[in-house]
Amino acid sequence: MAERSERFDVRIAVGEHAVNMWAVGEIDIATVGQLRGALWAAPVRPVLWLDLSGVRLLAATGVRALVAAHLRIRARGGELVLVDPDPVVARVLRATGLHRVMRVQSGATPTGGGALLAA
Repeated sequence: MAERSERFDVRIAVGEHAVNMWAVGEIDIATVGQLRGALWAAPVRPVLWLDLSGVRLLAATGVRALVAAHLRIRARGGELVLVDPDPVVARVLRATGLHRVMRVQSGATPTGGGALLAA
């Protein structure tokens, strides 16, 4: 599955035990709907790995979407893990305290054996 615009792109791979999601571009008021849609459309798995290494802007609307997704995934018994945030995005996560609410991990995203879904 893929959600695309000129400023933002999301790719998803679904494995047996995890969903891997890669976000690239800017997450702001104009693009947050694409991120939110991808997060909500992701199938239920124990872990959703969201790779933020390609995100160069995370506005307040993006932070809100991450918090909502975290709560939704946790309510279903899963965990949202933010992977490799860009330094600018990491600064936003620290400034908002989001790094204390959900796991932020450095290093490669586990593949989970998933196949990349494209639109």
